[in-house]
Amino acid sequence: MTDLCVDALRQATHQIFMKAIEAADPACAIKHTVRHAPFPTPGPGGKSIVISIGKAAPAMMQEALKHVDGAYSALCVTHPENRDTVDGARVIYGAHPVPDETSLAAGQAVADLLSQAGDADQVIALISGGGSALMALPVPGISIADKGRVSAALLGAGVEITQMNLVRQKLSQLKGGGLLHAAHPAPVSAYILSDVIGDDLRAIASGPTVGPIGTREEAFAICKKSGIWDDLPAAVQIHLSQAEPKETPLSAVQNILIGSNGHSLRAAQVAARKAGTVQVVFDMLTGDVKNAATTLLDAANSAPSGTTTVLLAGGETTVHLTGNGRGGRNQELAMHVAIGADKRGLVGDWAFLSGGTDGRDGPTDAAGGIVDATSLARMRSAGADPAALLSNNDSYAALAASDDLLMTGATGTNVADIQCLIISKP
Repeated sequence: MTDLCVDALRQATHQIFMKAIEAADPACAIKHTVRHAPFPTPGPGGKSIVISIGKAAPAMMQEALKHVDGAYSALCVTHPENRDTVDGARVIYGAHPVPDETSLAAGQAVADLLSQAGDADQVIALISGGGSALMALPVPGISIADKGRVSAALLGAGVEITQMNLVRQKLSQLKGGGLLHAAHPAPVSAYILSDVIGDDLRAIASGPTVGPIGTREEAFAICKKSGIWDDLPAAVQIHLSQAEPKETPLSAVQNILIGSNGHSLRAAQVAARKAGTVQVVFDMLTGDVKNAATTLLDAANSAPSGTTTVLLAGGETTVHLTGNGRGGRNQELAMHVAIGADKRGLVGDWAFLSGGTDGRDGPTDAAGGIVDATSLARMRSAGADPAALLSNNDSYAALAASDDLLMTGATGTNVADIQCLIISKP
């Protein structure tokens, strides 16, 4: 193995990842969409109500307002990392991944603005990942602290994102189609940037403009099966144990998908092909990070000799928390690949990157990690024990010790995660 070869492979994974992020540019997605189908216009005497929610909210709003005709009111809800000003719009900030009082204020602001909507008005909703936590308006009887405890419990139990959002929807006034209740009678057109693998519109930001994923009974079953039921607040337990309420009137809606992990994965393929490599693509890398690492390493072992192979994946894995360390699913996946490759004695020069396209992996400032066959040795040289740190869910400390954290800063978009493993076999 040569340091030069490893450095080149690491740089290539980073370049491919950045091409994937470029393909998810929210402003470009809005511009492309309205070029072919302009925003609907309000009725006589009406105005447009533009609401942008999620980690990509500022960029989506900035571009959208260039294409809105006539009078409008505009509200943007995003993460503090994406702090920005948007001419013509009010910008407020919520919390992610666990909602707090700022998320509650954001949810109330959205509800207040929509309460002004009339028959002649047109609601334009710009939805991107992260919106579920950033905008939180609990159902009566449940506090924002209760919702925060539920979100933290679901995350800690490694509950899959669609099931997690099903539970969140049942505790919210705006999720699971709730925005359509709030906007009634004004029609709604929603432009959605997907951070959910498979692009189930009900799960993106917990589906504020789409129907619910499931029932209260199903939410109850998820909490029971994941082992968190007994730890939930009493008010939540009571709410999820009650029968579904009668349906209330909904606004007419058109939901349009404008970007996704699949779009970014295809851009990554193009970038890899330009480098003269071979692509093996996993477009649904989900489930526990340990299993995902095994899937990637099996493919790396099967890569042909005498060539360079690029293994690309898109998805969203889960982590079951057993320790009290700091990290995220992409950092954990990078650590599992590094340790797994070492145990298997993976042949050849290789580098692996796993990163969140939003630039934020879990409650950290890193997007993920980039590791290679020298990573574990560099961690140990810095006084870190890779296996012990991973066991404590402290992947951030391990990767920081070897200078293997992937740092991009907030990207202004969010289409889940991208993985890239490049292996050059003799």
